[in-house]
Amino acid sequence: MVRFGKLAVAVILVALVAAAFAILFRGSLSVAVRMLGGSNIVAMITSLPLWARVALPAAGGLGAGLIGLWSTRLRRGSGVGFVMEAIVLGRVRIPLARSMLQAVASWLAIATGNSLGREGPLIQFGAAAGEGARRWMKLPDAHAPLVLAAGVAAGFAAAYNAPIAGTLFVLEVVTGVVVLEAAIPAMIAAVIATVVVHQVIGAAPIYTTRTFAFVDPVELVAYAVLGAIAAPIGVGFLRLLSRADGWWKKLPLPSRPAIGGALCGAFLCVLPSVAGNGFEEVTGILDGRLAVTAVVILLIAKPLATAASVGSGNPGGVFTPTLLIGACVGLLYATGLHQVFGDAIAAPGSYVLVGLAAALAATTHAPLMSAVLACELSGDFQLVLPLLVACAIASGVARHLYIDSVYTAELTRRGLRWRLTLDGRRVVESQQNSTDVV
Repeated sequence: MVRFGKLAVAVILVALVAAAFAILFRGSLSVAVRMLGGSNIVAMITSLPLWARVALPAAGGLGAGLIGLWSTRLRRGSGVGFVMEAIVLGRVRIPLARSMLQAVASWLAIATGNSLGREGPLIQFGAAAGEGARRWMKLPDAHAPLVLAAGVAAGFAAAYNAPIAGTLFVLEVVTGVVVLEAAIPAMIAAVIATVVVHQVIGAAPIYTTRTFAFVDPVELVAYAVLGAIAAPIGVGFLRLLSRADGWWKKLPLPSRPAIGGALCGAFLCVLPSVAGNGFEEVTGILDGRLAVTAVVILLIAKPLATAASVGSGNPGGVFTPTLLIGACVGLLYATGLHQVFGDAIAAPGSYVLVGLAAALAATTHAPLMSAVLACELSGDFQLVLPLLVACAIASGVARHLYIDSVYTAELTRRGLRWRLTLDGRRVVESQQNSTDVV
């Protein structure tokens, strides 16, 4: 009973720390962007002269590279893939100092306009907070995965105001299996972190409240086709990131992320809307404020700018950029449907929301998390049936086309491969050629 009480206290502490860090991270980014002359990252980049659009992300990349070079002297390991390895296999630890340095580097890269998401550092810091709490509370090693999973759920929930999706991220992406031992602390931590964020930042959905309607069941066929279309696009994005990672690794730190930032800056000179994580543009697409031509250009430019930023070593996530890619696909698909079927088809925004979730499902192989996240991001659960259909098809087709998700691809590049089967998570280490069921 004493041990259970200590575990409960550790979960609460982790949730509070993860929420506080997310609030600080998000709030300081907003302050920095306003100081640089914009109400948001895209407006800030738009206000800059062309030379500054290149110089600023290059400077941010250089700063991130210098921090990355320094952090390599500490214990190795960063990224969501490393967190998955720590929770599932339990043979690595999440160093708090390294996680903090990665977060600072990511903050620099994002604040200066690089095409990155912010979920990566928040998830890793949440896991690191879990490791710190476990040690402080002197919990046994057997409890490490539970507290780390709680930190991941709290970090995700705080990043997106999405406690249900945060829990599902742990169960569907990180652990790969639904067990009460992991579900309970993850759910509690996600709720606590979300409540704290709501009290400080606000409870409104990130993409503001939407009221899309699902009326005709026949239209499920159209949503299913959208899922099938989103799958190869998501897989293409994953392959682009993988190849970019290989190309950029030929260059040393800290010049690599600086050059990547400069290349991203070149895109910003032509299209400032590719800056940041894509939140502003997804909102614009949902609102119907972007022309079809602009969306086509954005669909091409955003993956390239993200590959330049992420592949070159700027620390950050590709979660939110993927949502923007899917939103573009959804709008273009809806535009085509309306040309053929007219008003018999639902509003374009419905397909935008389903498209962004389907693209996410294709890259994460997590259809349930992706569908629920779309509902929580928009505050709209009316499209839950189309979301489930499209995300299921997108993840199934994507896994057939490309066995790795965006997170297991990190592990595969390190020589560690695992696959999910009905018997559990099967781990295959290529160097040792051994197989174990976890």
